Amino acid sequence: MLTRRHPFFLPYQERWIRDESQLKILEKSRQIGMTWATAYRLVRRHADRRQRLDSWVSSRDEISAKLFLEDCKSFRDILHAAAQEFGRTLCTDEGRDSSYSLRFRNRTQIHSLSSNPDTQAGKRGTRVLDEFALHPQAEQLYSTAIPGITWGGQLEILSTHRDAEHLFNRLIQEVLHNGNPKQFSHHRVTLEDALEQGLLPRIQEKLPAEDPRRAMTEADYYEHIRQSCIDEDSFRQEYLCCPFQEGNSFLPLPLIQDCEYADGETWECGPSAITQDCYLGIDIGREHDLSVFWLLEKEKDIAYTRQIICAQRMRFSEQEVLLKSFFALPSLRRVCIDQSGIGRQFTERAIEHFGSYRVEGITFSSAIKERLAYELRRAFEQRQLRIPAERSIRADLRSIKRENTFAGNARFSAERNKNGHADRFWALALAWHAGQSPRTASFSHFTSIPWHQSHHSWRGSL
Repeated sequence: MLTRRHPFFLPYQERWIRDESQLKILEKSRQIGMTWATAYRLVRRHADRRQRLDSWVSSRDEISAKLFLEDCKSFRDILHAAAQEFGRTLCTDEGRDSSYSLRFRNRTQIHSLSSNPDTQAGKRGTRVLDEFALHPQAEQLYSTAIPGITWGGQLEILSTHRDAEHLFNRLIQEVLHNGNPKQFSHHRVTLEDALEQGLLPRIQEKLPAEDPRRAMTEADYYEHIRQSCIDEDSFRQEYLCCPFQEGNSFLPLPLIQDCEYADGETWECGPSAITQDCYLGIDIGREHDLSVFWLLEKEKDIAYTRQIICAQRMRFSEQEVLLKSFFALPSLRRVCIDQSGIGRQFTERAIEHFGSYRVEGITFSSAIKERLAYELRRAFEQRQLRIPAERSIRADLRSIKRENTFAGNARFSAERNKNGHADRFWALALAWHAGQSPRTASFSHFTSIPWHQSHHSWRGSL
């Protein structure tokens, strides 16, 4: 096995090192040692006496390129010391290294370049474009670099993902779904892949004895990294090779963050602390999805989140008891419940117990979901909401995508995963809707007229 011959490198690193393809592209997780492995690959190539072409390394900035060159120097020194044992040398004192280049005995060099695409012009030899997705002028950089391998050498592109529209992801999609016309050799290493192939022990070897990560299992470490990210989308992008499509997210992250409570600010309140009118939104779930109860307290024009309860596989009888506890609040004015599907019986029983003037059941159609979603986004845009700064909430709010159907109608969708099915988003949308005035909140007239007319009328009233 390759790992027996080179135990210094993990299997995914060795596959990259041994790949001699002229064009190589790697989508990778952060901090898994791929830039380091690439540095070794370059040095090994330049250690060959037959090597005649230089190599040119461009990273996201000049500092990163210099750090890459330092890794190269470390590997060269190790190989040079080993070569001396056999009476050979890899480098001499003739012409010292500079801060931008590393020299070898065969007169070839490894150069670090700035991120300016123009620095690629007129140079022959291997190109390494590190963290390519972070380059602001990626198209120009690629176009300038590719002619440099006409007379030999390789083009190696490696990066963590960024925006789905970036050239890096477009190249990946071309490889995977459009016949790979450029003939790239494609590599992909997620955090899961790296952990399965032995990354964690390598990390733990470098950590201080008191570092709690030394005692973690692969599963613990994976969850530790996941929890450290700002939200699920960031984790998937930085560690699972999934570019984030911000343009398709109905609620962009800056809108959400502008409405979050400050760090350390107390937001959850008991009944005795709630003095203003409050409103409850409920998205009903049972087996696969969450049941979410979201309580807002309105003070002037701002709706403050005071309680969020997320329940999974909770019996409907227990959910009814939970609803009854909310109605114990003297200031609870109105409740909106998703009565679609399994929520219908729950809603009917709630209306029987607490009255139709306090409980409204809302059947989710495409048009009604559109209205609820836009009402909620308008509240975020006007900063009329305050919500907790929690990763699961951000992930739910950002998971909603507005898509157009084949017939040209709008559809709001979200992936179903272990975090739910955007259940927090809809519970919050229902709570916000519950707090609107009867004229703007009622759906009675809305469902009886064509969608395009109702869409125009409610948007004009916001």
